[in-house]
Amino acid sequence: MSRVRQPPLVTGISPNEGTSWTKVTIRGENLGTGPADLIGLSICGHNCLLTAEWMSASKIVCRVGPAKDDKGEIIVTTKSGGHGTSTVSFKLLKAEKIGILDQSAVWVDEMNYYDMRTDRYKGISPLSLRPSNPLGIDFDKGKVPLKDLEALFPGVSGEFTSENFSATWYLIENHSVTSFDQLRMAASNLKKQATKKNEGSLAYVKGGLSTFFEAQDALAAIHQRLESDGTERVEGSMTQRLENVLNRASDTADTLFQEVLGRKDKADSTRNALNVLQRFKFLFNLPLNIERNIQKGDYDVVINDYEKAKSLFSNTEVSVFKKVYAEVETRIGALRSLLLDKLLETPSTLHDQKRYIRYLSDLHASGDPAWQCISAQHKWILGLMQNCKEEFINYQREGDPRPSAFSRIRDTAPLNKGGILHTPRHSTWHYETPQQVQFVEKLSDVVIGQLPNFWKLWISYVNGSLFSETGEKSGQVEKSKKNARQRQNDFKKMIEEVTHLLVKLVRGALLPSTLTELELRLYGGWENKTELTGPWLTQVIHTVRIIFEALVALEIPNDLLQVIQDLLLELRHHCLLVTLHHTADDVKRVAEKEDWVVDNEGITSLPAQFEQCMVLMLQSLKEPMETKPGEVNVFINCLEQLSTKTDRDINSSHMSVDLASPNLFSGIQEDFCPTLEQRLLIILSNCQYLEKHTFLNLAEHFEKHGFTGTEKITRVTVHAVKELDESLFDAYIERKSDPIVGSLEPGIYAGHFDWRDCSTPTGVRNYLKEALVNIITVHAEVFTVSKDLVPRVLTRIIEGVAEEMSRLMQCVSSFSKNGAIQVHTHFQFATLSGNASFKQALEVLPQLHNGADKKLLEELLNKFKSSMQLQLTCFQPSNVQPVKR
Repeated sequence: MSRVRQPPLVTGISPNEGTSWTKVTIRGENLGTGPADLIGLSICGHNCLLTAEWMSASKIVCRVGPAKDDKGEIIVTTKSGGHGTSTVSFKLLKAEKIGILDQSAVWVDEMNYYDMRTDRYKGISPLSLRPSNPLGIDFDKGKVPLKDLEALFPGVSGEFTSENFSATWYLIENHSVTSFDQLRMAASNLKKQATKKNEGSLAYVKGGLSTFFEAQDALAAIHQRLESDGTERVEGSMTQRLENVLNRASDTADTLFQEVLGRKDKADSTRNALNVLQRFKFLFNLPLNIERNIQKGDYDVVINDYEKAKSLFSNTEVSVFKKVYAEVETRIGALRSLLLDKLLETPSTLHDQKRYIRYLSDLHASGDPAWQCISAQHKWILGLMQNCKEEFINYQREGDPRPSAFSRIRDTAPLNKGGILHTPRHSTWHYETPQQVQFVEKLSDVVIGQLPNFWKLWISYVNGSLFSETGEKSGQVEKSKKNARQRQNDFKKMIEEVTHLLVKLVRGALLPSTLTELELRLYGGWENKTELTGPWLTQVIHTVRIIFEALVALEIPNDLLQVIQDLLLELRHHCLLVTLHHTADDVKRVAEKEDWVVDNEGITSLPAQFEQCMVLMLQSLKEPMETKPGEVNVFINCLEQLSTKTDRDINSSHMSVDLASPNLFSGIQEDFCPTLEQRLLIILSNCQYLEKHTFLNLAEHFEKHGFTGTEKITRVTVHAVKELDESLFDAYIERKSDPIVGSLEPGIYAGHFDWRDCSTPTGVRNYLKEALVNIITVHAEVFTVSKDLVPRVLTRIIEGVAEEMSRLMQCVSSFSKNGAIQVHTHFQFATLSGNASFKQALEVLPQLHNGADKKLLEELLNKFKSSMQLQLTCFQPSNVQPVKR
């Protein structure tokens, strides 16, 4: 069963109004399945099927016939859908009748047209409207000479518009090396063009059918009238009368249009004469106009006039024209020189440089103006950088504050810094900032201000955007790209020269030790330069990083910027070393602020001041230590260099003064002047605090600021502090222990005491009491400063006393009974201090076997304990805090 289709429905027509034979496009739904399915089409009641052209099921193109109704519907009828309907209508406009004397058209001369680009009239023939490439494939001409083709094909031509066209000639001339597949594609294109031409002719015939039918109807009516007129009289026949009317109409038309055609010919002649005179006037006035336009800066007008004159009179044979045209060429030559001078003039903006290069390209200047401009810019940038150094060197030598030529250039020609803004400087910046820092700042202005434009000029030269549309059409772009490819290495060397000069100038000002003697003579000269501190070096690093980031943003290859990265690495290294050296000096000068006032923990303000110096150092190193992409961490290496230096590498001249000198510490209080032993104790207490607290705090600060890997440095520092602590502790023990130990032997043998012949002991002898009092004095001195040092100090002193007493007892050859009791009394009492050395010494003494002797010994010890109870408490652990002095 066949499917029933919906009836046609017209939903749109364009245009929706017009006169007879207006071409319209009908759109809708179900307008047929093909041309054969369309069996009816009427617009405003007129059958338009003969002119209809079916395009698709939703589109039909046709012409509106001379319908009687002014407005009506569009009805489509198909075999598959039947009679259709319409939702739109078409309005038919009636054409006005024109009399024979009414103007009905404007004369259009299609044989000439005006070319706006060359300001000339050019002829055109209808044949020129034909396609220039009938085969529709690319030309692939061989090397067959034209003379050989003329000899092979006499009397014919390869021009396909010629009457004597030869297809063989055309193929040999234009497609002698074209592949077979391409030729087969060309044959297919020709078939498509022929089919399209036949379809166009059929549509043209359809469009004129109504006119043909009207003419046929008119001729048929005339024929009927002639048949009905049976008279034989010539004068009275209708044919004769019609002929007379037509002859009179023809004579009248000739009379009317003869005058119009005559006026047209005269106007054409006048116009041609005026054009010729205008050309002559243009040529004779051109030299003066060139001068005037050059003075006004209208170089575009000059170039356009020159191109026009060149196209009209470059090949003239008239002597007068040759003379005037030669003068024009002279003026143009002077203009080329002027534009080249302006192009090479510095400073100049990138816009002006591109403009002058385009002018010179349009004027066909010799050489390569773009490359000449690039070379001139390169030399100017190098000169600016060198002059910047000379300006500061001269100012440093002569102290001349007047602005130099470089300063005037910067003031009169603000530089485009590529979007990088500098903080406005204070009016006193020039006098407060070191000369080297000012120099790097101005050098940065030169590089950031000029190198981006220099790089963009090269990029424009590479991609051919320096040239105008005329240059593009004349092959200037390809020529530019070819020249750029040949000069890539030369331009790379230019960029390298700029970056190397920048680096060497900065090294000469800040890192002269990294240059050779020859380089120092060229890029140095800072005789009176001052050593920069860490903050100023940080500012220099910030400036150099700005330069590097600006050049990276231009997409300059990394290998050309490696020298700047190396400079940044050395500047950061130098900044770190300088900062660490200055911090070390600050730490050494902290001793001058010592006031010897201890707190409850037994330390002075020095450890806190030392920690503050280190924290300030870490804060100042934040930017130099910040590792940008492509940079390395240099902090640990620098810190290890300083921390592992030997004492002879460190300047300790300020430490050569005796600790007892009152002039060493300016911050000491007038009402408190500690002794040398007290100062040693305070220093020992500070060393212990450094080891147990300060170094741990510094490790946290290092980690907080992102400095890792400091374990080795911490170990070396702690070891150095321990060595200092041991040395000072030994010095203090020597000063305190030696007098006590030295008084034992004289005290033992005072009054010619003899261990073999002595009386019954009644208590502890005086020499031992005196030693005990001296030890208690040391205890009081140490406890006043730091109770944490008491066990350490007393242990060493008592060990010394025990060793001396053991030595002295070993020197005694024999003991009497009373001597043995006396010596046991001394050693048993000494063991009350809690030191194990005395207990070991008891083993070498004679033993007491008699119970009465042991009882007497015990009574003597108890008696001494009760009498010396207060003194012995100092050897017991205590939680009493030391008194703050």
